Amino acid sequence: MRKLIFILFLLSSVQLYAQENVTFQKPSSEILALADFERPPVIQISPDKKWVLFMYRPTYKTLSELGQEELRLAGLRINAKTKASSTEIYYNKLRLREVSTGKEFAITGLPAQASLANVSFSLDSRKVAFTNTNDTGMALWYIALDSKEAKQLTPYQLNAVLDNPFRWSKDGNQLLVRLNPAESKALIDHSQDLPTGPVVSSSDGRVSQLRTYQDLLKNPQDEQDFETLSRAELHWIDLNGKSRKLLNADLYTNASVSPDGNYVLVTKVKRPFSYVVGYNSFPQETAVYTNEGALVKVVNESPLLEVMPKGFSSTREGKRSISWRLDKPATLFFVQALDKGDANTKVDFRDELFTWDFPFADSPKSIFKLQDRFSTVVWGDESHALVYSSWYDTRNSKTYLLNPSTGKSQVIIDRNNQDIYSDPGTVYRDRNSYDALTMYIDKGKTYWLGNGFTKEGEFPFIDELDLKTLKKKRLYTAKESDMQERIFQIVDLKNGEILISLQSAKDYPNYYLKNIKTGKQKAVTAIENPFKSLAAVHKEVLNYKRNDGVDLSGTLYLPAGYDFKNKEKLPLLIWAYPREYKDKNTAGQSTANPKEFTFPSYGSFIYWVSKGYAVLDNAAFPIVGEGSQEPNDTFIPQLVANAEAAIDAVYNLGYIDRKKVAVGGHSYGAFMTAHLLSNSNLFAAGIARSGAYNRTLTPFGFQSEQRNFWDDTDLYLTMSPFVSANKMKTPLLLVHGAADNNPGTFTLQTERYFQALKNLGAPVRMVILPRESHGYAAQENIFHLLWEQEQFLDKYLKNKK
Repeated sequence: MRKLIFILFLLSSVQLYAQENVTFQKPSSEILALADFERPPVIQISPDKKWVLFMYRPTYKTLSELGQEELRLAGLRINAKTKASSTEIYYNKLRLREVSTGKEFAITGLPAQASLANVSFSLDSRKVAFTNTNDTGMALWYIALDSKEAKQLTPYQLNAVLDNPFRWSKDGNQLLVRLNPAESKALIDHSQDLPTGPVVSSSDGRVSQLRTYQDLLKNPQDEQDFETLSRAELHWIDLNGKSRKLLNADLYTNASVSPDGNYVLVTKVKRPFSYVVGYNSFPQETAVYTNEGALVKVVNESPLLEVMPKGFSSTREGKRSISWRLDKPATLFFVQALDKGDANTKVDFRDELFTWDFPFADSPKSIFKLQDRFSTVVWGDESHALVYSSWYDTRNSKTYLLNPSTGKSQVIIDRNNQDIYSDPGTVYRDRNSYDALTMYIDKGKTYWLGNGFTKEGEFPFIDELDLKTLKKKRLYTAKESDMQERIFQIVDLKNGEILISLQSAKDYPNYYLKNIKTGKQKAVTAIENPFKSLAAVHKEVLNYKRNDGVDLSGTLYLPAGYDFKNKEKLPLLIWAYPREYKDKNTAGQSTANPKEFTFPSYGSFIYWVSKGYAVLDNAAFPIVGEGSQEPNDTFIPQLVANAEAAIDAVYNLGYIDRKKVAVGGHSYGAFMTAHLLSNSNLFAAGIARSGAYNRTLTPFGFQSEQRNFWDDTDLYLTMSPFVSANKMKTPLLLVHGAADNNPGTFTLQTERYFQALKNLGAPVRMVILPRESHGYAAQENIFHLLWEQEQFLDKYLKNKK
């Protein structure tokens, strides 16, 4: 074993590949016509459901945008000039539509060369606030809906490093804004600094299960830069631009206003910082202030979190999830672990839920103890709340109906959270007297909106639940039709008005107001299909079985005009992503829907149906571990069985040439692809993008694996495609972003895997996309990626003899 690990180290430290000088290319006209499209607008609907805001942005970013200077600190990627995330997505145009009349309005006064973000309606639905960013920073703007005119409220001095740059007040007449300090310091150039000593980290001997993280602090200079960029003042800004300081500059990560609008709950991070975890695990202090800035009470102090017990149901000690109780004027709630946060400790109760009334002089009141880990709470009124708990190992979720005043509770939902067919939906919330979203209760009844997935299809529903008898009554179910209906939200429950979307494979999703009592509906949006050339493509959901009886599915695409009588044998592309389950029943459930709009992107193979390929998209690749067995105990055999079943399903229909099948995936799908090519003879080629291939580099868990490398060394080595690189004989295209920010999928993973494959004689090509992170964004890179994939698939699949 030691010899093998030593060999892994040697292979990971050698560079033996030559580069090709390739300039950016574009794919063929058929694929380019689909990829070079005008992105439809993103939709926001006002709280009163009377306005629709259309937000337009460029289809892709540019390589130049990705190349803006950034600092990678404490788990963040920061644009030092704008003091915001360097990965922010910006809109360049806004339009309004009045729902009642259907009239559209242009917004006047928008900034030139707009880069708009953080778009948000006020609670009274009479204004829209947003930020605009330029080369000097970020400023706050707002639109008065009565005039449809945009106005600037602040200089370009907003700070969005650790939190959203603003929040609306309850009355909609002012905003709580994060501004750079008045004495804001410039970053110090450390390029010529000489170290004053080594970087030293130590351990106190406690066992922990921290995973690998990206973009961490590395030295005192990073610490200084992190503080300089993240420090912000909190100000109230009214709609005339008048500013009133709430708090002096500090490292604020969150600020939320109490339901009555009189207090602000503020959390900030403190020193000491860490070089092994991100800023969310740094020491924190949470305090309540008046909205004039006077301290009421420090309500929580959390230490640095560098030690975490093993298990996905483990958590930190002390108060957590501290927030306002939304049905009270100024009451906090929080949760505290009763097992010291260790999921491996056997106790009767795991978590305890507390409330804490203003002015927080008395001790917090315990209102409920949970046997599993607290997930969330939905407040209703003095007598009703829903408390949710979960336990990862069993995939179990429970929903409790709790009386917060008496502590009386009962379980009303107890289910496997992966069982989509039994999903009861989410409880409907509406704005209460404090304008806060709480559980809507009418004469002792609540209402639930569900996706409605079944074996027969997707049928969204609305249920009524009597809180006394716990009896359910189905109020509405979407009917079977050529269009897929999805419930977006309730507009007026008593009058039966809801907001829905309708879509089909060739009809872009659009919103409609529907009356469930009369059946009448009215269009709210009318966005055109930007991919009309795919309208004639054949699309169907295939349902098939694995060799052990597990139900599988995938969405099959065949080229437009395919001759079903003569059945030309096409090359097949399979795109997939493995998912773990604890039982075969839930693993076999499907959300695949032939009526879902066909939206091609670089994230699948759908483009290639325009080039004469058959495509099986989102093929189900469940990995099941029942009882005491973990899913990964038989990961590779199950992968191969999934792949074989998918190929058999399409082959048995007579559509494909079985010798011309390729598989591809992104991230964990890339990991899957590498394993399939090394451990089966099912494929003629594979495309693996932004994956992790050496599990010794993620020794404290990966994906859904809770065991560490030393718990089961053989498992980690078996699940490392790097270790089986000598078995790879199938052509493989490896792609990775040069600036991957995802934990575990360092760009180094692909570089070292390529080196091993190349030295071992495998037919492999590696493409590193400049400036891209885990997801790809620049038009130049995406077009070139499509060109690389097209050249590769034509060579090793379509034109294979």
